[in-house]
Amino acid sequence: LEFAPVADCFASAFPDGRWFGVSNDLEKTAARIAAFSAADAATWRRLVAAFPAEAEHLFRLLGSPMSARALAGTAWNLWRKKGIAGALDTGRLLLSSPRAWLEETFESPHIRATLATWGMHPDFAPDIAGGAVFPYLESMANQSFGMVLGKGGADTIIKALSGMVTLAGGKIVTDAEVAEITVSAGKATGVRLASGETHSATKAVIAGVAPKALTGKLLANGSGDAGFDTAMQKFRHAPGTMMIHLALDDLPDWRAGAELRQFAYVHLSPSLDAMSRTYQQAMAGMLPDEPVLVVGQPTAIDPSRAPQGKHVLWVQVRMLPAEILGDAAGKIASDHWDKVKEAYAERVLDIIETYAPGLRNKILGRAVFSPIDLERENPNLVGGDQVCGSHHLAQNFLFRPARGYAGWNTPVAHLHLTGAATWPGAGTGAASGFMLAQQLGGR
Repeated sequence: LEFAPVADCFASAFPDGRWFGVSNDLEKTAARIAAFSAADAATWRRLVAAFPAEAEHLFRLLGSPMSARALAGTAWNLWRKKGIAGALDTGRLLLSSPRAWLEETFESPHIRATLATWGMHPDFAPDIAGGAVFPYLESMANQSFGMVLGKGGADTIIKALSGMVTLAGGKIVTDAEVAEITVSAGKATGVRLASGETHSATKAVIAGVAPKALTGKLLANGSGDAGFDTAMQKFRHAPGTMMIHLALDDLPDWRAGAELRQFAYVHLSPSLDAMSRTYQQAMAGMLPDEPVLVVGQPTAIDPSRAPQGKHVLWVQVRMLPAEILGDAAGKIASDHWDKVKEAYAERVLDIIETYAPGLRNKILGRAVFSPIDLERENPNLVGGDQVCGSHHLAQNFLFRPARGYAGWNTPVAHLHLTGAATWPGAGTGAASGFMLAQQLGGR
């Protein structure tokens, strides 16, 4: 397993021809901010200087089980090191919306918009309470540490983990649908595949699935707890995503500046208000007229992902309805993704062309995955929800996936639910599985 380090992490391009990006070189980032606001550049330096102390508490919270003991320890450590006022400030950050934090912290609309796009990766539109911590952590962590990509492609990480399991004597069975989790006397005993083949569990059955699938499909007779079963069926998913993969002759020629070609991510969304409108349109079942675009340029960092001299680009389109009730732009008539995905992909490319003229002429091939295509590929992505469940406060922390079950437990003994639908939520850090493994191992 090799990682490709990323120095130029994320940026935003704007309709006025300007851009801003965060690199792991503080002087570079601060200079870019100063071009918009000297006061914001000074604020950024203060935030970066304070980040190690703040990160200690936030990462401890995100890396701890949602148990009374763990929470008490986190709260005690926070109070002991920061005092009552400092602890309340941290609590306020955790409860704030992205807009509230950004508008009281930065004066430049460009800086605010660049950071706010991180909230749109899960489902924290600018005015959603509890979303401020995502732009804060992503921006500060990228500034402080940079980021890494799996060299050769994201699947290299999966292959490496699979190899570790195999070397330890484990066996991984793929292309095998689990039809049922078998239960006897209130205890999970194993799984039955669609082929009829069965596998017995010696210690536990761990289900990394969307909650609705657990009680709606895999437990034939439910969990035995009507409240839990109802909570799983009412688990709320976030708006959907479209993925567009492009094979290119060359990287985009960004109108705002050639330096954008070296960033891992380029976000395209002009303002907090535009993001809020996109979110509301998606929630109302409308195809957004100007969705938030996350443009990934992996071959700018890792050329091994494409033939020599060529590039790949992926575009994550946020946020979209799973079921289409109409088009906010009034141009697409059909109400089913199978019929509209190519037309909507053209809208996306039209938007990118305004920021990177000539992109279409560089395209060698493309593949478009609508929200329902993503669910077909991975049933956990319900309605194209890439984070497997809304992360709003009512379904987070002690309430993820439901009250009383934030510890990866279920009413069925020896059956555990893990993955992005459980605490601490979505991400590539595998935190829920890691903490559950520690729990099962007696640590």
